[in-house]
Order: sequence, then C-alpha cells, then structure tokens
Amino acid sequence: MKPIKNIGIFCKQKPAISKEVLSELTRWLRAKNYAVLMDANTAAIVGETSTCDKEDIPQRCQLIIVLGGDGTLLSVARVTYPSDVPILPVNLGSLGFLTEVSLSALYGTLEKVLQGDYAVESRMLLQATLMRGPEPVSAYHVLNDIVINKGGPARIVNLEVLVDDQYMTSYRADGLIISTPTGSTAYSLSAGGPIIHPSISSLLLSPICPFTLTNRPIVIPDQSRIKVKLLTQGEAVHITLDGQQGCEMLAGDVLEVRKADAPVKLVQAPGKNYYQTLRQKLNWGRPADDQKSDQGG
Repeated sequence: MKPIKNIGIFCKQKPAISKEVLSELTRWLRAKNYAVLMDANTAAIVGETSTCDKEDIPQRCQLIIVLGGDGTLLSVARVTYPSDVPILPVNLGSLGFLTEVSLSALYGTLEKVLQGDYAVESRMLLQATLMRGPEPVSAYHVLNDIVINKGGPARIVNLEVLVDDQYMTSYRADGLIISTPTGSTAYSLSAGGPIIHPSISSLLLSPICPFTLTNRPIVIPDQSRIKVKLLTQGEAVHITLDGQQGCEMLAGDVLEVRKADAPVKLVQAPGKNYYQTLRQKLNWGRPADDQKSDQGG
C-alpha cells in the first residue's frame, strides 16, 4: 500500500453536507500534515478557493474520502476509474449499503487507515456501450446496475438477450436490470433478484415484472459479454446507469455490457462485515442468543 500523503475529499451536493463536518475534517487532516485536495463543488461548501479538477484528484491522492451516501459514492466511483486509489466511504445518509463508516466512527477509522491498519475490498464495475448499427453512441462505467425500461402507459418492452453471442432469451417485461454483485441489494432486490455476496465473480440479470412468469433472474459468470437488443418499435425506451446517468435507446440498438478492466477499491470499515451490514439494513433477525436473553433464557 502506498504511503498516504495527499487525501482527496468528495462531498454530497444535494442537499450539501454540513459545513462544520467538512471544516472539522480538513482541519484534522491538515493538523497531521496531510495535503487535502477538493474539487470546486466540495471546496465551495467551506469557502475555499484552492481546488483541483475532480478528474485529477484520483491521480494525485493515495486515499479518497467520500462524505455522503451510496449515491455520492456511485458518482465518485466513475471519477476514480481506472485508478487504484482506495476510497473510504462515510455514510451521512440513511441506508448506505456501500458507505459503511458512520460519522461518529470517522476519526477512529481514519486513525487506523492513516497508520496503514486497514483492508481494501475490490468491487466490480460494468462497462456499458450503446451501439447504433456498427457505431458506439455512448459508453459508461457502472458500479451498481443498468436499467432498461420504458415510460408511458404501455410499459411492456421487448428485448432480445445474447450471452457470449449465444441467444439466451427474449423478454417481454417492464424492463431489465443488469447488475453487479454490489448492485444486487439495489433495484434488482426490489425486482425479486437474489442477494449476491460482492466477492462472488458474477453478473445478474433481473427482468422487471416479466409478462411470462417463467422469466426469472439469472446469475452468469462475470467474464460473460451481454448484448441486449431493443425490439420494441416507435416507443421511447431509456437506459439508466447507477440511477444517475441515462440515454435513449432506439429500436435496433444493442447495449453491450461486460466486466470493466479495473475494479473500485473500498476501504473496509474495521469491525464490520457484509453480513452485519445486511442485518442492519434489511432488519434481519438477531442471533438466537440475543433473542434468548430478551426472553430471560
């Protein structure tokens, strides 16, 4: 692991985080002789004028701190690709499957991280390219999921899916979700998809309200290359990426999806694990010993 000298900070913008939270953090880091780099939007929260282009920050830092929620982290993941700088996500929101570190635990966690006492978890990204004939129209990197769906009263969309150039199936559904294991706890979960541990090398396809009930979510190897062709004619169909970016898909367009060349690296919160996060966020049952103690057992 590289020695930490420069630390980048990205903050939630809408609504902006508390000025006091960012001011205290920057003072604390600078008192320990770390250089702090912020983009213009983050620096504006505390009235600083010395800023960096956000695309340059990952190249100049050995650690990035994200103050916000999962949405903020998703946007920062796109900025950092394909650098290998570790990201420490701090949860200022309510749900936070990805942002495990609470604000109250921030400084204790940072002390350990700055001493080199931390582990890094690699999270897969997807590379999505929209093809219109032989030409690419747009390309994206995605940490959670890609959603293809259609607005308006008539919501059925017709899609043809190939995996590694082999025909898999055709969907008549409200839409289709293609997600990473990280994204399996996002929209895919609401659509009836399984939860996949982020260490498992796989991709997940989940149809949204399929017309044929035998069309079920399917897990495929992460080395697979997926092609989704839009068969629906004359209707506006939308592709949404990580819930933040989007583009229009026309009849005959093909969305090509594969595993990106580099992962995102997240600093693991000390003392936490994935199953603990699931229990907390999904309100799963407690261990039997805890239940017995409540009953006087």
